[in-house]
Amino acid sequence: MKERSPRYLSLDCRLRALFGEKVQKIPLDAGSTCPNRDGTLSTGGCTFCNAEGSGTGRAALGLRGQWEAWRERFARSPRTRHTRLFLAYLQSFTNTYGPASRLAALLEEISSLPCLAGACVGTRPDCIDREKLALLAALPFPEFWLEIGAQTCRDDTLARINRHHSAADTEQAVRLAADFGIPVCLHLMAGLPGESGKDFLQTVQWAATLPIRGVKLHNLYFPKGAAVEKERKEGRLTPLDQDEYAALAAKALTFLPSPVVIHRLCADPAPGELAAPPWALDKGGTLHLIRSTLEYNNWWQGKAADTPENNPFLS
Repeated sequence: MKERSPRYLSLDCRLRALFGEKVQKIPLDAGSTCPNRDGTLSTGGCTFCNAEGSGTGRAALGLRGQWEAWRERFARSPRTRHTRLFLAYLQSFTNTYGPASRLAALLEEISSLPCLAGACVGTRPDCIDREKLALLAALPFPEFWLEIGAQTCRDDTLARINRHHSAADTEQAVRLAADFGIPVCLHLMAGLPGESGKDFLQTVQWAATLPIRGVKLHNLYFPKGAAVEKERKEGRLTPLDQDEYAALAAKALTFLPSPVVIHRLCADPAPGELAAPPWALDKGGTLHLIRSTLEYNNWWQGKAADTPENNPFLS
């Protein structure tokens, strides 16, 4: 069901305004690793992390092979078969980890992909430095995003979920990227161990004070084999229910300034990845609940931030 009126700035709306047509994001696995897995910081990874990476796990195909496989898949779908432009998303693990020369090679390879509208690079806040940011800032793409996994502003939670970085690290990384003119999309997660809904909303308000240009909101789900799934089975951790998450996500939007681009409103588990909760596979239902909550309360993105009086998305 379509929402009756726009109440937030989605990435799809931004891309349609920029390119005049639908732009599809393609997730790519560059075979990256993570200092939280290779022994530099830890070997266990974050407690919510899928050992194969976020939704891809196809590094053996190479970037070009993955790109073409996804384009063929989209061409077969009635919903996306007319799509002509794509964003390359280096998604799995920490893509700015390692020497700058490796990142430079990845960016060069991406630049040669056909029908490319731009790119997104996923990383951690403690794997960003000036040399790598200079490489990213020099990219000629009309659309580029540096996606930084922050998750929370609470250092005690970061320690509990085995992140091995601090909220201060996130703040430093975001500000440094902004100095280079690089748009940052910050990833924030609701339902983390030990956190309440109020804690999540405080994280969103904290993020709104930083020079970010985009946000991804995620509900914590439990991948098979992940440490959080073990905690759930032992009765030490309970997932949010769908209505609870939708209410939190809708309220979170009110704290984000209206120019911030909303890249995602809920998590999207890969096929076969999910152990719990079942509703995490109901992306359409979750989005409908979020939009219904916005409408019912007459909320919109920025209502508790920069646009308290009028919905700026009703122009």
